[in-house]
Amino acid sequence: MKKSTLFAKLPDYVSTPDGMAIDKEGNLILACPNYAIPDMPGCILKIDKDKNIKKWFDVPACEETGVARPMGIAFGPDGDLYICDNQGWSGQTELVRKGRILRVRLDNDRIVKTTVVARNMEHPNGMRIKDGYIYVTQSTMELVKHPSGKLVSCVYRFKLDDENINVTNTLEDKNILTTFITHNPDDQYGVDGIVFDHNGDLLIGNFGDGAIYRIKFNNDLSVKSNEIWAQDPENLVSTDGMILDDDGNIYIADFCANAIVKVLPDGTVTKLAQNGDTDGFNGELDEPGEPIIWNGKLIVSCFDTVTNDIVINTAHELPATLAQIDLRD
Repeated sequence: MKKSTLFAKLPDYVSTPDGMAIDKEGNLILACPNYAIPDMPGCILKIDKDKNIKKWFDVPACEETGVARPMGIAFGPDGDLYICDNQGWSGQTELVRKGRILRVRLDNDRIVKTTVVARNMEHPNGMRIKDGYIYVTQSTMELVKHPSGKLVSCVYRFKLDDENINVTNTLEDKNILTTFITHNPDDQYGVDGIVFDHNGDLLIGNFGDGAIYRIKFNNDLSVKSNEIWAQDPENLVSTDGMILDDDGNIYIADFCANAIVKVLPDGTVTKLAQNGDTDGFNGELDEPGEPIIWNGKLIVSCFDTVTNDIVINTAHELPATLAQIDLRD
């Protein structure tokens, strides 16, 4: 296995890093929901090729709650940044089903327009953009009661120019692409990681089951099939963020196991890197949440916030960190 090393220690206004994207200038963009210290505003960072880190902007807060918690992010074709504002992740009663999908237009470092694409979402998490649509994983849908009693989660699909869609978090929502059941009774957490492969199929990670689903589309973009494509309980416990490389390999943040997993194009699962409980200060994986490939390396955000009995992590430490793994042989 490979060993991760330290990419960066993050500034003191970051307590929880998460989703990442790359802008048109090649800068690494990092979303920080800052769940570990709720008084910290959710913000977006910009990191240049020389590892200079700056706060790009604080995410515009919801008028109703006064909060913004950015997780998954993606750039649209016009350069606008789309953001999963996952307010309900912390479980605070006043924030339940107050999540949003935001579209932020910037002029350099100045926000010139913020559009709410969708509102009142329970748990928007991961995001990808393809062919005029935003695909968003929603990790829990507590209002939907499955006969088995198991958790239901889903993928939503919105148009890039949609505005103010009022999500009900029920199966009545016309923007639901497809739904999932999490079978693992010990980890009732649903879909999370999301990526398109080179065939145009949508790959979705069911966090609690450690399973990767492959969604195939009909010509009209309706769902043709939604089936488990890769699953290996010995090597993959949980599926948080995912990224695809040029060769069709997928790298997955195994959040619970402090590991990064590589899945080959044929679905074979191998463990790329792993370590035990750590503070991450030397570059160890400290509850990896999201990977991205940047300048030949896999950069990993260390979420380092959850400390329940299904994760290796036992404490939150500051400063928050990003780890890196050299993908070259």
